[in-house]
Amino acid sequence: MIKHHPSDALLAQYCNASLPASLSIAIAIHVEMCECCQAEVKRLEAQNANAIFTQPDLSVDEELSDDAMSLFAAITASDDVDEVYEVTPQTILVNQQNYQLPRALARISHGKFMQMGKLSRSRIALDDGALRSSLLHIDAGGEIPEHTHTGFELTLLLDGEFSDEEGQYVPGDFMWLDGRHQHTPITEKGCLCYTVVSSALHFNKGLSKLLNPIGNLIY
Repeated sequence: MIKHHPSDALLAQYCNASLPASLSIAIAIHVEMCECCQAEVKRLEAQNANAIFTQPDLSVDEELSDDAMSLFAAITASDDVDEVYEVTPQTILVNQQNYQLPRALARISHGKFMQMGKLSRSRIALDDGALRSSLLHIDAGGEIPEHTHTGFELTLLLDGEFSDEEGQYVPGDFMWLDGRHQHTPITEKGCLCYTVVSSALHFNKGLSKLLNPIGNLIY
């Protein structure tokens, strides 16, 4: 059962289309997997629609500038129809494991998986400023060494399981961590996650601390 959800503020921003692409994708994936958040998004979208269509009537001069009127005229004059397409399920193979990607990622390319020990990462092809989104795979028995965060780290579990000092996670769980948190994710059976980070991780123990000086180059 999913226990970890996006905040109310994130869901509201998602429904207002005001989130960066990488975060909007994360919310879309979670909503696809979570009936609770599906219902909340439906409620927020209905609320937004009601707010727009119940505004007091304004005259054209008051409501739209000349530029907006020209744009509106160009749109309504066009007979073009948006392409309607069916999203074909996409599967990926990572270390002999097959995974089906969520709909929100089916038409977005990603790079080759780069492996280091039991960890593999594939960068999602999004130009989203300082935000870096990836598919992260951890083989059975693998872990990410204890770390904290110099920015924020969003982790959405797509398949499998993992745990840390805060508990156990199942597919659909949505975790948002920052510099106030430190943890050591570990998985017994393996997992695939969608991750978004705004800055480098900061490792706290062992040889992994050697990565800290170059963290901003590899995050």
